[in-house]
Amino acid sequence: MTQRIIPIHSPNFIAESAVTGGLDWAMIFGNTNPLALEIGCGIGHFVLERAQQQPHINFLAIDIYNKGCLKTCRKIDEAGLVNVRVIRSEARYLMTNGLEPESLTAVYINCPDPWPKKRHRQRRLVDREFLLALGHYLVPGGDFYFSSDFVDYAKEVASLIRDLTGYCNRQSDDWVHNLPDYPVSKYMQRFLDLGQNIYYIHYQRDPAVSRSELSTQEFQRGFRADWKQALHD
Repeated sequence: MTQRIIPIHSPNFIAESAVTGGLDWAMIFGNTNPLALEIGCGIGHFVLERAQQQPHINFLAIDIYNKGCLKTCRKIDEAGLVNVRVIRSEARYLMTNGLEPESLTAVYINCPDPWPKKRHRQRRLVDREFLLALGHYLVPGGDFYFSSDFVDYAKEVASLIRDLTGYCNRQSDDWVHNLPDYPVSKYMQRFLDLGQNIYYIHYQRDPAVSRSELSTQEFQRGFRADWKQALHD
């Protein structure tokens, strides 16, 4: 069934066609403030609150779904925020085409699709390849936040990142069930209301490790390489 694509006319929306070749974020935001990325913004609850908490940070919110980007833009526009931009894009595509190395002060991934069936686990966004590549896009000292309502996914990410050069854990355990002042999305609140846990992982790009010391890893074409077509299948 083909999804109807609703045009997004928000001044805070960036067409993906503008991504190829890189983007001048200082020109887009009108300042040189640090840039943070939320991968999978849903309908915008998290990025709205985080951007209000941190007006000195520029936020880029991405999602592969048109409707989510539309609703996120509406929230941002209604709130009058000037430090958020939205792109409908797949994460790997954006990072390799629209971002420079060591350009992100923080990356947020909240409750991505856990692909719970074993035969689908290779479809998970956050795997070893992703984490290795991500290290090159974070500034030294930059933050990586991952949360999941699915304990198996949390265990997998914690196990992978624990052994990678260039990351250091900002918590005393592999994960916690609460992060002070960390916004809770509508999706996350649904699980909390049912008495279920959210697993929060918070690592930092180790400032003592230079980018030349990080393992080199390029993103490979995954099952979402042709994500726009996949949404219409």
